[in-house]
Amino acid sequence: MVFSSHLFLFYFLPGALLLYYLMPRRGKHGLLTLISYVFYGWANPLFSVLMLASTAIDYVCGLIIANDSFRWRQPEQPLGCGAGRSRRQKAALVASICSNLSLLGFFKYFNFAVDNLNALAQALGFPGLELALRVTLPLGISFYTFQSMSYTIDVYRGQARALRSFTDFACYVSMFPQLVAGPIIRFAEVADQLQSRTYTVQKFARGVAFVSLGLAKKILLANPCGKIVEVAFQADTLGTLDAWYGITAYAFQIYFDFSAYSDMAIGLGLMLGFVFPKNFNSPYRAESITEFWRRWHISLSSWLRDYLYLPLGGNRKGPARTYVNLALVMLLGGLWHGASWNFVIWGGIHGAFLSLERLCGKNPIYQGLPRPLRVAITFLIVLVAWVFFRASDLPSALKYLGHMLGLGAVSPNAALLGGIIYQPYYVGVFFCAAAVTWLGAQTWDWTRAITGAKAALILILLLLSLAVLATQAYNPFIYFIF
Repeated sequence: MVFSSHLFLFYFLPGALLLYYLMPRRGKHGLLTLISYVFYGWANPLFSVLMLASTAIDYVCGLIIANDSFRWRQPEQPLGCGAGRSRRQKAALVASICSNLSLLGFFKYFNFAVDNLNALAQALGFPGLELALRVTLPLGISFYTFQSMSYTIDVYRGQARALRSFTDFACYVSMFPQLVAGPIIRFAEVADQLQSRTYTVQKFARGVAFVSLGLAKKILLANPCGKIVEVAFQADTLGTLDAWYGITAYAFQIYFDFSAYSDMAIGLGLMLGFVFPKNFNSPYRAESITEFWRRWHISLSSWLRDYLYLPLGGNRKGPARTYVNLALVMLLGGLWHGASWNFVIWGGIHGAFLSLERLCGKNPIYQGLPRPLRVAITFLIVLVAWVFFRASDLPSALKYLGHMLGLGAVSPNAALLGGIIYQPYYVGVFFCAAAVTWLGAQTWDWTRAITGAKAALILILLLLSLAVLATQAYNPFIYFIF
């Protein structure tokens, strides 16, 4: 079930909110958990069974870590990760990490492994050894495994108290607003809210604004840009301008698609009384790749920093190790997005520039240029990397890059594409997306105070989005597949 659907907007959400606010305080977490499992299992109930198993394992591991003569410390004290822990506590942490990574690894990378083994068998002349097995990727498994795993790690480190109530923990893991596409919510960010939170008209109104603006981003900007992208990347031949137009449209599509989902998730959280952290901060206004990753998918980049980069040593073990750590984290971050060599290359490009900028004191090699040029060059690097992220395979990505560089002959049939991708509607949306990207206010800041004029604009955008939604056939959420 996607947020930008009539089923969710007109049936599931109103029913969920009605039941939630009618339920007494002590029963809200149980109800919210049940609602979230219905939401998650709508497409395939077996996905809910898998999430329940992962939740139960981490809940038990958290209790073992907390109850084995373990004293909870305040977060500001030195962590001393692993110091003074018993074998039982360490075993519980290992069990939590291994179970989550095993689930993620099996469902996300089984097909990738089979494809590579089949390619190897064919290359060696043993086609009879090829496998035909396939598994279905559960929605959002990358998000909820990271979220659940961070809980046991934080309990082990002494940064969080273990939850005694399984219902509260299951509610934390499964909350439907951010379940299938983030943001990745740290337990520490909602621990106090699980115990007590406020419900106000102002908070609910801001939540409605977040949902409305997120829906507008998705329906009015991301989806039309996605049609440009679909035509460009499926074309056998493409002109240079068309190729750049297509990949820039993809940059807008993935940004407005994912930031729209994050906005709607944050808004739904507010409507339920929760305050989730910001996940995007105008990333295409970044002046370097380092700054880009402070602004893009903030919950993932901070998770990778705190649970992978720093445990690997961060920048504490010398320059060479720092560069290796940065590259390794980004390569693994690429693989997290999907089981494909394209994602590895995408992560490698970002990792290489992060390492290069660290060598230059966290500044790009083009630091001396005026700010508009720094922003433009950073965006250009991101665009090139997006080619690998969007293309179906490596040959397709290299072919598309060739189109961008003007390599190879262009068939006269390429001119026919112009009749589709340069329609006034698509061109208008493209430039509107560019204006919002570099000139528009962030939803997070714009909704802090909702005036009468803002409320009117929000209502207009909501009604327009619902009207367009009724006519759109192309309405995917990109990050559902990750």
